[in-house]
Amino acid sequence: MNDQTNPFEILTGSDKLRSPRLLLVIIFLSVGCAVVIGIQGMVAGIGLLFLPFILLYVYMIFRRPILGLYTAIGLGFIILGSVRYIKGVQVGLAMDGILFLTYIALIFNKFHEKIDWSPAKKDITILATIWFGYSLFEFFNPEVQSREAWLAGMRGVSLYMFLTIPLVLLFITDRKKMDVFLYIWCGFSILASMKGIMQLTIGVDRWEKAWLDGGGAVTHIIFGKLRIFSFMSDAGQFGANQAYSGVVATIIGFAEKNKWKRIFYFTAAGLGFYGMFLSGTRGAISIPFAGFLLYSLLRKQKVVVGIGILLLALVYIFFKYTSIGQDNLQIRRMRSAFDPNDPSFQVRLANQKKLSTYLSNKPFGGGIGHAGVKAQRYLPNAFLSQVATDSWYVLLWAEQGIVGLALHLFILFYVVIKGSYWILQKIRNPLIKWKMAALVSGMFGVMVASYGNAVLGTLPTGLLMYTSMALLLNAKQFDDP
Repeated sequence: MNDQTNPFEILTGSDKLRSPRLLLVIIFLSVGCAVVIGIQGMVAGIGLLFLPFILLYVYMIFRRPILGLYTAIGLGFIILGSVRYIKGVQVGLAMDGILFLTYIALIFNKFHEKIDWSPAKKDITILATIWFGYSLFEFFNPEVQSREAWLAGMRGVSLYMFLTIPLVLLFITDRKKMDVFLYIWCGFSILASMKGIMQLTIGVDRWEKAWLDGGGAVTHIIFGKLRIFSFMSDAGQFGANQAYSGVVATIIGFAEKNKWKRIFYFTAAGLGFYGMFLSGTRGAISIPFAGFLLYSLLRKQKVVVGIGILLLALVYIFFKYTSIGQDNLQIRRMRSAFDPNDPSFQVRLANQKKLSTYLSNKPFGGGIGHAGVKAQRYLPNAFLSQVATDSWYVLLWAEQGIVGLALHLFILFYVVIKGSYWILQKIRNPLIKWKMAALVSGMFGVMVASYGNAVLGTLPTGLLMYTSMALLLNAKQFDDP
């Protein structure tokens, strides 16, 4: 404070309130908030409470657009499960809003200069554009009965892939930014498993209980035991994503030299696999099987390959040919995945036969958003909405036909094969090599698991897959010269 300042001339906060203009603003805002809460309820009031923070967040995104991408990755973990707590609001649209806001922020951030789009000019961007274009073509499929169903289904199938991949290529351009992505991923995975452990030991909260009572118990309470779903959409997505995270975190953990980073990744890996078992999701076990098998092959070392195959064989023998741990519900459900005579597996085969007959003269399928239980919201009496698809590939086949399924499989295997080639032949930095190996191994595991469950196109797994695809086909960006 200046020594010449008269202390009696200093205006305090209460003095400022004497300003008629400021008083009018405060009264206007107070009355406005009261009216909004009175009409829309307490949810609107909470929204107004967080409005200053939302405005600050938007300001920060316009300053650093990469925050939008990081937000989308974290949001993917919680957005679908949040419907249990937030009623009457389409929270799923928040993901669309974040991604579009990030593009707007990018444009305004570079308002006085030309945006350099060249980093996004990669083959994976072209493939994502073709896939999105095919989804737009499906809008005119003569089998489409509901444009609203098409719009709802198309977002998870192709829109998020189309929007995410260019952002990853534009923003994640060095190792530090890639590490931030991995920290966010594994951090939320740890939180998801911790929430799952709380559900197991303490029980579900009243909102989760209401969700179970409203129909969720049909698939999430088996023989009186809860299938853990954490804060994700369901136990199937929780189990698959945690297995996916476990594979990626395990491989990176072994590659890291820093002690604390290794502890972090191994913690994420251990909790990830524990979460997989808690979910009781049988198909999720194929993710570590396929993921670690590919990783063993990428190592190109006979000893490592031999040990990897031996460990996988022991796990297979444990589930297939022993009854150890049969009293445990989670182990019992996992073991049923290795039984070809399992009743649910036979039902899936029967449903695929029905679909085969129906789709025999429909090469472009029955329309995006038209198949499976979710389609009953828009088409309660349609044939496709009455047949459970279960598998991600069966869902694509039913909705986009053999043409769409073939295109999708081509994109997936193109990324895995080219990414593996880069790892084996091009990347020289050991840490980057095995981080990329972790991403492609986890991706391959999800691809295999998606035959049994529709996990690939659902959040958060879908967004993590699309980000990994972009990083894999941009691996040179992170390698040493």
